[in-house]
Amino acid sequence: MNRLRSNSPCWCGSGRKLKRCHGDHQAHRRPAVAPGGVSEHRDVPSSIPRPPYLANDGAPTPAPPQIHAGPELERLRHACQVAAEVLAEAGAAVAPGVTTDELDAIAHAAYLRRGAYPSTLGYRGYRKSVCTSVNEVICHGIPDDRVLQPGDIVNVDVTAYIDGMHGDTSATFAVGEIDGPTASLVDLTRRALLLGIAAVGPERDLTTVGEAIQPFAFAHGLGVVRDYGGHGIGATFHAAPHVNHAVMRAAPVPLVPGLTFTVEPMLNAGTETHRLWPDGWTVVTEDLLPSAQFEHTVIVTETGVEILTLTAEGSSPAGTLATTVSA
Repeated sequence: MNRLRSNSPCWCGSGRKLKRCHGDHQAHRRPAVAPGGVSEHRDVPSSIPRPPYLANDGAPTPAPPQIHAGPELERLRHACQVAAEVLAEAGAAVAPGVTTDELDAIAHAAYLRRGAYPSTLGYRGYRKSVCTSVNEVICHGIPDDRVLQPGDIVNVDVTAYIDGMHGDTSATFAVGEIDGPTASLVDLTRRALLLGIAAVGPERDLTTVGEAIQPFAFAHGLGVVRDYGGHGIGATFHAAPHVNHAVMRAAPVPLVPGLTFTVEPMLNAGTETHRLWPDGWTVVTEDLLPSAQFEHTVIVTETGVEILTLTAEGSSPAGTLATTVSA
C-alpha cells in the first residue's frame, strides 16, 4: 500500500488534511539537535562478567540465529528482565532539565546494582551504557551534556549482559508536554511494535513482521526506516537474522520455536532517508523531522510469541501484547 499523503484526509477522521492534523509536524518543528560534550566512559567492577567481544577490542564475530530452551532460556529471561527494569528506571528520570548523560549515569548504576554489564559499553568502541536518541535522531545517539527541553522526545535503548546473555529493549519518552502530532508519532510507533510482534508465530516467516508494521505506518502517514532493523540475540548481542520492519525482499527465515530476536521499528514523521553524523554513530532524519522507536526481545513459542523484556511485574514502557491496539 502507499503511504498516506499530506493532502489526504487525516486517518483520525477529523475531516482535516493530514498535514493540518496529526501530520502537522512542520508547525512544531524543533531546533536541530547538535552534538554535545561526551564524558568519559563509566567504570564497571571487575566482579561483573564482561561480554566476549571486549577481549577483541569490542569487535563482534558473526553469529547464527539464537535458539534457546531450558536453562539457557531461563538465563535469557533473567537478562531481559534486568534490561526491562533498567529501561523503566532510566525512563522515569526523563524530564526537562535532565541531560542525556545523566540518563546514562542512572542506567549505568541500575545495571551494576543488578550485577549486569551494559552491553553497549565498549561494543565497537562505543563509550556509553545506553543510547539516547532525541527528536530527529533515529538511533544510536550518544549520551552527552545536552539538556532535554520541554517538548522533546528521547529514545532510551538498553541492553543488559548477565548470566552470559543479552537482553535488549528500548522506548521513546516524552519530555514534559509534547505537541499532538509528535505524541501521535510516539504512540503509533509503540503500537506498530506490538503489531509486528503479534504477527510472529511458528510456521510463519520473519517477513510477517514488516508485513504487519509497514501498512500500519503508511496508513497513518509515517515512514519506516529500512536500513536499520532488529537482530537475533541471546549469548550473542547481534546475531542473524536481520529483522526488517518494512516489506522487503529477503531470504526466507522460518520462525521456529526457541528463536529469539528483537523487533524495534523506527518510524519517521517525514522522510525515510537519513544521514550519519561524523561521530560514526548518530543517525538522523534527512529532513530533521522527529523519529520514534520502541523495542522488545521476543521468542517464538510453540503456539505464538512471547515478549521477554518485561519486568517481574510483567510491564514495560514499550507496552505488552495485552495492550496491543490494532489499526
